[in-house]
Amino acid sequence: MTAPTIGVDVGGTRIKAGVLDAAGQILDRLTRPTEPLAADAEDAIVAVVGDLIARHRGRLEGAAAPNGGDIQDIAAVGIGAAGFVDAARGVVVFAPHLSWRDEPLRERIASRLSLPVVVDNDANAACWAEHLHGAGRGAAHLVMVTLGTGIGGAHLVDGELRRGQHGLAGEYGHLLLVPDGRACECGNTGCWEQYASGTVMRRRAQEVVRRGGVYAERLRQACDGQPERLEGEDVTRLARAGDPASVELLAEVGRWLGLGLANLAAALDPGAFVVGGGASEAGDLLLEPARAALARQLAGRGHRPVPPVYAAHLGVDAGLVGAAQLARVG
Repeated sequence: MTAPTIGVDVGGTRIKAGVLDAAGQILDRLTRPTEPLAADAEDAIVAVVGDLIARHRGRLEGAAAPNGGDIQDIAAVGIGAAGFVDAARGVVVFAPHLSWRDEPLRERIASRLSLPVVVDNDANAACWAEHLHGAGRGAAHLVMVTLGTGIGGAHLVDGELRRGQHGLAGEYGHLLLVPDGRACECGNTGCWEQYASGTVMRRRAQEVVRRGGVYAERLRQACDGQPERLEGEDVTRLARAGDPASVELLAEVGRWLGLGLANLAAALDPGAFVVGGGASEAGDLLLEPARAALARQLAGRGHRPVPPVYAAHLGVDAGLVGAAQLARVG
């Protein structure tokens, strides 16, 4: 398939969508808030895809077809959804941060768009993109971890995504890390994503501001004294500017990230980790503490290679790029 496809990355807070060519280049993009209710989220997906299709067709009007052939319209839509996804059926079985429960997303979106639709887990989509175009290119055994509202994951071996018996593998964010720990949206307690995610960065920054003191001053200024306005992006920006509190917050999340990676290394023995998602935009401020914690906690350390930890080359675009490319292979 050489015609353009649309990739949609449905996260817990944002829907990111784009039109991509066969080489994985983004030709156009849009971002919308994610609606929490199932029907509203589907409406938002249809709306953003519809807007992209209209803009794409508008650019094609009056254009000369190459070599006298047909002008290429959108061929298919790929959706990467944050949740437990049965890709074979195109069903979102469970979405901890949205209200989807056994949601036949592929069927419903395809019927409204009159286009072929592929639905997969958002981390699977991101991993596929990094395998084709990014930090995981050429890796035979790759584990992807995405840090956003929660933690997603994917596992690729010899160029194939491993989805598990029921298509639900890769929900690393819900690995038990702290028995009887923080409550998680999945219904359990102590899940990894309650200690290392974009949500955790925001929550911990808000706690620092509420405690007050000179240490919190720059974070307090960033939110005009209203901690509920702080976002993970604020922590990253201030850390890059040298704010000690923000640097330590990223290091704290990084240490928890590295602990979880050590558990994954013990289970899967990957050749490399790729870390993506919005929180990974912090780069080495987050990943260096994670690498150190991974090396310190790795089972059999000193007698086995420590898997490298790379930042996703495609950044926050990995999900939509991978979704669009998965739509090409059906």
